Amino acid sequence: MSPVLDTSSIPPQDREEVVRNAVWESMVAVDIDHGPPAEDISVRIGLNGVGPLRVCSARATAVTLRRTERLAREDEEPAVTLGVQMAGSSMVVQNGRQCLLSAGDCAVFESITPYTLLFDEGVDHRFIRFPRAALALPDRLLRDVTAVPLGPGNPVARLAFTYFSQLAVADELHQGPHGEAAVQPSVELLRAVLTTQHGNSVLARAPLKATLTLRITQYIQEHLADPALSAARIAAAHDISVRQLYVVLSRSGISLGDWIRARRLAECKRELAGPNGRLRTVAAIGRSWGFVDATHFGKVFKRAYGISPRAWREQNHPRPWT
Repeated sequence: MSPVLDTSSIPPQDREEVVRNAVWESMVAVDIDHGPPAEDISVRIGLNGVGPLRVCSARATAVTLRRTERLAREDEEPAVTLGVQMAGSSMVVQNGRQCLLSAGDCAVFESITPYTLLFDEGVDHRFIRFPRAALALPDRLLRDVTAVPLGPGNPVARLAFTYFSQLAVADELHQGPHGEAAVQPSVELLRAVLTTQHGNSVLARAPLKATLTLRITQYIQEHLADPALSAARIAAAHDISVRQLYVVLSRSGISLGDWIRARRLAECKRELAGPNGRLRTVAAIGRSWGFVDATHFGKVFKRAYGISPRAWREQNHPRPWT
């Protein structure tokens, strides 16, 4: 499990110093001005790494973070941080710009230039810090896209929100080979976001190509419940032909039909075993994940898991004795 700092177990007089040390050592050196008095400060942050990337998932009372000119000058490893707004709102100020982030938005800010992050309503945010060199983007481009909302108008940014908000809390991706495997796709995805946001089609070409499989699989995951999901629709959403879609996925060892079916079955299995597993019929749960034929659903579920969906639900929700 990711290391977690929770100030509820820390004496009020020590909370500011403990939080400051944790942020400085794990993410970046910033001045931290807490809104409430010490006894009302509440901070819970998960800190970890994915290869050279640093990740932080934070919930806290109102706070302002300032990267001063002095701290920026002392930067030993220039970094670019992606901020992901999970709920509420916040403001990012850098390079003469300020942007208001709402839930579902992202923004980047650089460590080599002063910035201010304002969380007047409290913090529900995720931060992913990238070595600036790893992004290999021109200085001017990075300056132009800092403190700019990355969200509704950029479909690549919408994907990045989902991907990075999950990456920040996915313990299984924070160590070992899984973590290492996630580094390059993460770098390329942020490169794709920033180059498309900037409108530089030449620079965007390589990261968009590198992230095509990731973007396709994320699109499928987001539309699993739609029974009309098809190869033609997936291909059209990514401006490629159906043939190219199959070629791209095959390079990653993905068989489209099998991949979709496996994930739909996994969602059905999860829901049948979940706390609301008895609120709907087995057939209704199957339909909600794209299995329009109840008989077919029962057969493929048993083939995959060696047990019928009804028996699986009974196993996890046995009826009380009467």
